[in-house]
Amino acid sequence: MDFEKIKELIKLVDSSSLAFFELKSNNDHIKMDKSLSRGLADNSGAAVSVPVNANAAINSTVSNESAASSVAAKEEAINSVKEAAIDDKDVSIITAPMVGTFYSSASPESSSFVEVGGKVSKGKVICIIEAMKLMNEIESEYNGVIVERLANDGDMVEYGQPLFKVKGE
Repeated sequence: MDFEKIKELIKLVDSSSLAFFELKSNNDHIKMDKSLSRGLADNSGAAVSVPVNANAAINSTVSNESAASSVAAKEEAINSVKEAAIDDKDVSIITAPMVGTFYSSASPESSSFVEVGGKVSKGKVICIIEAMKLMNEIESEYNGVIVERLANDGDMVEYGQPLFKVKGE
């Protein structure tokens, strides 16, 4: 896909009332999202996912400051996950599989699904993420001990945001 056509497409989607646009053509794949609920960098109207060779060119031409700050925030979150994984090779990070509101227990009166220092096994419910009025039970992907809880009750969490650190057995 021609770079000039991509720039024109970005301008068209940005000036339209569309909240989300996706185009797949041969080996090209472009996603643009202006909504606030999809993720850190997704609300900018900039291309989110395109072929690797065009990605750098598009990111360098986007002059919208909010897009640049959103991309920086997303990169910072990704780097913090990578750094946490590097810190201790036995520690795994459980991340949010969706955007929503984090809850550590089924109700305010009940105890948390897991506590720091508590054992978890693969498939055990560790928290709930409320998305669009639906309560989604999030299960552990690992066997081990909860080392740290990285989100608090009522916190808005983003897709891919670290929720728990689990040290393997």
